[in-house]
This record gives sequence, structure tokens and C-alpha cells, in this order.
Amino acid sequence: MGRRHMQVVLDSGLELVGVVDADPAALDLPAEIPIPRERRFTDLDQALGLRPDCVIVATTATSHAGYTCRAAEAGARFILCEKPMATSLADCDRMIESCRIHGARLAINHQMRFMEQYTTARQITSGEAFGGLASVLVAAGNFGMAMNGTHYFEMFRYLSGEPPASVSAWFSPSSVPNPRGPQYEDRAGSARVTTASGKRLYLEVGDDQGHGVTVLYSGRHGQLLIDEMHGEARLSVREEQYRELPTTRYAMPAVRESWAIRPADALEPTRAVLQALLAGEDVPTGEDGRSAVATLIAAYISSENGGLVVEVVDGNLPEDRVFPWA
Repeated sequence: MGRRHMQVVLDSGLELVGVVDADPAALDLPAEIPIPRERRFTDLDQALGLRPDCVIVATTATSHAGYTCRAAEAGARFILCEKPMATSLADCDRMIESCRIHGARLAINHQMRFMEQYTTARQITSGEAFGGLASVLVAAGNFGMAMNGTHYFEMFRYLSGEPPASVSAWFSPSSVPNPRGPQYEDRAGSARVTTASGKRLYLEVGDDQGHGVTVLYSGRHGQLLIDEMHGEARLSVREEQYRELPTTRYAMPAVRESWAIRPADALEPTRAVLQALLAGEDVPTGEDGRSAVATLIAAYISSENGGLVVEVVDGNLPEDRVFPWA
């Protein structure tokens, strides 16, 4: 992902003043990333000595908090951090506070609000014809609760207009293998997230599933199905004259429509997040990233307690517990 960020910076016409990686071998960059050897660092403080306006933190999650805080303290005006934001709520709070004190604008790379799959879903599900958003079901391969599940927690918060209020989860027995090292762990399984008004998100990403990402949005009058990998959308909405009938009349005549939609992509929405951050526009904030982490932690606590409903509120979740996400 770090190399993708470098490409985004170059494609955006910005000056890439330096690159940092603790592993010297990772600094052997391809020719299309023209960074002189003297600006490839294994020490962050040396790179921060170049006084960059913007710092992108694309390391593993264990170092997000430390790097973000050091960048803010060094005077970076903008910081874009990868997800999951951090490995504990305490570190999320430390990042937010450090950026506040030092005047840095922090964004977390949850790109959903810049992706056609979700801007289209938001427009449709908020419309009168659809009858409002009631639930979202994500059925996918074994993509990891931290690696990708946090994206959907943020998507649900953004589309529903409400923060998650409670979580129930049931994790698969095995962990998700991580190529970044055996010290990192992610989980597969199922989760149910609800808001205070009763909107629901269901994640079905067990370790016995190995293909695709399909999202079903349901409302009082309609369903919207999006195949995110292949870029296909299908909408079914009750004909207008039947919309006042009770929800038990679920087989009413409907208007149906199918169309192509842009498949999932990491580069374009990441560029959109970066450009919005630099322009002072709407971005996924540190508080948004913290909400996704809190929801994920609640899922861990719930699964450890047999699927117990866990409230996502301050004081109800362990703030200092460190999780092994990458």
C-alpha cells in the first residue's frame, strides 16, 4: 500500500520529498518512483527534517500512532494514515489529540465516501422511493475484520448517518494468515452492528468463504445489490402505488434496473482522500477512524463472550488493550 501511496502522490503532481521504511530492502523502489537514494530513509526523524507539508503513514498498524504523533510534532500540516487507524483506543486518542495540539489535519484512509459503489448506494437508499436504509448485508470471502471489516464499519456509519451503537460477533476459530509477519493476526467470522435507531449492518466473512464481495442494501420499498468485484448493480423498488402497503406484502410489483458500476479500486479513491485532505474538504477524520476501531474492538469482546451484545460507548471498551492487527 505504501507504493500505491507513492504512485498517488506522483500522479497528483505533488512533490514526493522522501520515503521511510525500517527495512532497507523495502527502499529498493521501481524505476517509476524516482526518489534519489539520499531521500530514502530508515529513520523517520531524518525524513521529517525535510519539513514536509504532508505525511502519509502507510506502515503496519502497530506504528501508526507513533509515526502520526511524531509527524504532527514536527510540523506536518496534513497527515493521511492508513487503516485500521491504530491497535488500541488509547493510541487513537493520542493521535487525535497530538494533531489537535499541533494544528495538523488528520485523515484516515477509509475511502468509501469517494467510491461510486457507495456514493450511488447512499443516493439511492436515502431516496423516498427506496424508503430509507434499513439494513446492509456484506457477504464476502475471508477478507479480515480489521483489514476490510473496518472499511464497512465506516461505510455503514457514513451511509446511515449514525455511529454504531452495539455489536454482536461470532469469529471463526482460525486466524487470517498475514503476509506481513506471524506477529500479526486478523479474524474471520460474522458480525451484527446496529445504530441507536435500529439500522443494521451484517458482515458474513467466515473462514469457509473464499470468493467475492457482494453487498445488499435493503429499505422499506426496495433492495439494491452491488457486486463490488465485478462492478454490477441491480435495483428493485416497489411500484409507487404499492408503497403504502405493509412490509408483509413483500411480493408487490416492482421497477427493476441493472447497470454497470465502477469495480473496487484502491488508487483512485485514495487519491480523492488525499486531494480532499489538502484542499480542506470533507474527509474520513480521526474521529471516524476511531469509531471504526471501537466497533472492531466491540466485535472482539462480543466474540470472546459468545456473541454477547456489546455497547459501543466510551468506558465500555478496553482503552489500553493492544490488538495484533497489521
